[in-house]
Amino acid sequence: MVRDPGTVLGILVAAAIVLPPVDVPADYQLGGAYPPPPGVGVVARDRSDDPVSGAYNICYVNGFQTQPGQRRWWLRVHPDLVLRRGGRVVSDPGWPGEMLLDTSTAAKRRAITHVVGRWIDRCGRDGFQAVETDNLDSWTRSGGLLTRTHNRALARLLATRAHARDLAFAQKNAASLTGAPFFDFAVVEECQRYAECGRFLRRYEDRVIEIEYRRRDFTAACRSHGDRIAVVLRDRELRPDMSRGYRFAVC
Repeated sequence: MVRDPGTVLGILVAAAIVLPPVDVPADYQLGGAYPPPPGVGVVARDRSDDPVSGAYNICYVNGFQTQPGQRRWWLRVHPDLVLRRGGRVVSDPGWPGEMLLDTSTAAKRRAITHVVGRWIDRCGRDGFQAVETDNLDSWTRSGGLLTRTHNRALARLLATRAHARDLAFAQKNAASLTGAPFFDFAVVEECQRYAECGRFLRRYEDRVIEIEYRRRDFTAACRSHGDRIAVVLRDRELRPDMSRGYRFAVC
């Protein structure tokens, strides 16, 4: 349902922005779209995939780093927006194909918003209800070139863009930024494993979607707060359902 204008968790939410339901299971399908399992009512998919009819859809956008397949495009079209140290590109050590975007100046943040904002606009046109911009915590992998303040400032610009398109804007990980007022809900990975769930639950109450990749963390999360929020177990590669190694469970 469309919410009336008002304050939700200290955030002014416009009438047309719809927040995710809290009483249905969720699925996290970033590795490829497939029909959601029975009962699933919230689905996150990559911006290149279509939303699911009859579900609440979250559009995944890599807002602070580049996707591996777009490396050449960024270096050719927007080389000045890629973070560098001594002239060499700074990549995510955990995901070597992903380059960090340079959020260090207001001019560069506006330029990144111009690029990523077009993707957010398309999420809205395609029928998604919300957007999550990944790698909000990229400053932690920048070797000191970026700061939390830089990334928070870019997140504010992206949130403004999303809200202008009537899209809810999710905080993706980065527990230290739960104080930012422009996020509407949270999508978090492995908060049970890293003992961060409490921070998100205090900030967003039941507006949290938690993804765990280890069975023991999933089990512990279900026992601790699975009756309050959507907790999902997925394989780390987020494979489609017919792929070998696919794993999915909810509390």
